[in-house]
Amino acid sequence: MTSVTTNPSTLLPLELVDKCIGSRIHIIMKNDKEIVGTLLGFDDFVNMLLEDVTEYEATPEGRRITKLDNILLNGNNITMLVPGGEMPDS
Repeated sequence: MTSVTTNPSTLLPLELVDKCIGSRIHIIMKNDKEIVGTLLGFDDFVNMLLEDVTEYEATPEGRRITKLDNILLNGNNITMLVPGGEMPDS
């Protein structure tokens, strides 16, 4: 019987996202919003359900921070995912 080890560089993108379920994730959206939350689940279109969410938005008055209990993100609007990422305080 052959033992199969998983090399992180051979993971498919959805496999990597699947490994992030239950962990904090930093998401950069197309509309320049950034979202940090705990990933609860996702589908094949990378629509995501997050809890304990903080949304960061740049406005002319400065950065606006919004806290949310839960959010459902449309995968079409996601630009980048950073597993384990947190938004810096600056």
